[in-house]
Amino acid sequence: MSSELIGRRISKLRDILNFNDEGILLTNDINIGYFSGFFHSEGYLLVTRERTVLFVDFRYYEAAQNHSYNCDVQCFANFFSDFSYTLKLYGIKNIFFEISDLTLAEYFRFKNHMEENSVECITSDLIDKKISEIRSIKDDKELEKILKAQQITEEAYLEVLNYLKPGVSERKIAIELEYLIKLKGGSGISFDLITITGSKTSLPHGVPSDNIVCEGDLFTFDIGSIYDGYHSDTTRTVAVRYADDEKRKVYDVVLRAQLEALKIIRPGIKCSDVDKTAREVIENEGYGKFFGHSTGHGVGLDIHEAPAVSSKSSIVLQEGMVITDEPGIYLPNKFGVRIEDMICITKDGYRNFVTLPKELIIV
Repeated sequence: MSSELIGRRISKLRDILNFNDEGILLTNDINIGYFSGFFHSEGYLLVTRERTVLFVDFRYYEAAQNHSYNCDVQCFANFFSDFSYTLKLYGIKNIFFEISDLTLAEYFRFKNHMEENSVECITSDLIDKKISEIRSIKDDKELEKILKAQQITEEAYLEVLNYLKPGVSERKIAIELEYLIKLKGGSGISFDLITITGSKTSLPHGVPSDNIVCEGDLFTFDIGSIYDGYHSDTTRTVAVRYADDEKRKVYDVVLRAQLEALKIIRPGIKCSDVDKTAREVIENEGYGKFFGHSTGHGVGLDIHEAPAVSSKSSIVLQEGMVITDEPGIYLPNKFGVRIEDMICITKDGYRNFVTLPKELIIV
């Protein structure tokens, strides 16, 4: 991370400020880190047309001074008092908030304090949309970190396949995977790992338990790791010892849907068209009602972020976006199949960050 990079990000965010008496207050920890360079668990970032101020308490003050860029670092004892003083000092009368981050109780705390100082709290989704737009385009350093997270995930997955056999529990596989991810350099897992077997694979977000793997089961791995704050996300479905004809047929349909979506991914394509392409394959085979989620989502500092690859999305793919392509079919109380790749949009098409095979693996 560099001062130049943070400066570009802040400059894009400032585009929504039309007057010198307007400011933006960031309260989301990840967004504060993205626009200041300093990731921590508690603080605030004020952005005006001329200045950027990072508010932290004593615990983070020295670290913030050493690791933030392009901002004044203020150590607060009483945030509302110090914040109000800073707004008055810079002549700020209107403050935009991230409405998706604040609870109603938190908003009213801010509103009451701001009204006492003749400052208006502006609540609209303007800031949230702008931040999503900025963060959806990854720079080269971000892409390197996402790719590294994926490589760690794949190494752990390939190793844990050796543990997958009849008699082992879902929980055991999840524990081994998390251990291997951390052992291989991941700072953590991207989300609660989905390692489920048998009829539970019909649950898109099934939770690992003490259920035991049996011969003939399908097993779902929906897994990811975090590297330097950036996430990866991959799903593979494998068969234990054998797969019957119905399972093979459904797997085939999902794979064709996933591959057809890949064929159209490139800059200028609507996310809704990617979703439509995958969905039509599944619908044409009579499984439409068993594919109830969107085809994909953005990945970065959050495991789910813009752009949404859904039928309702109006977003057009651009170079630098990272999305997933993950159609699935889920037959209640029987089994489910999902195949997920993580895709980086390039100038001429895409780069698939996932190198794992997609044909049905029998373990």
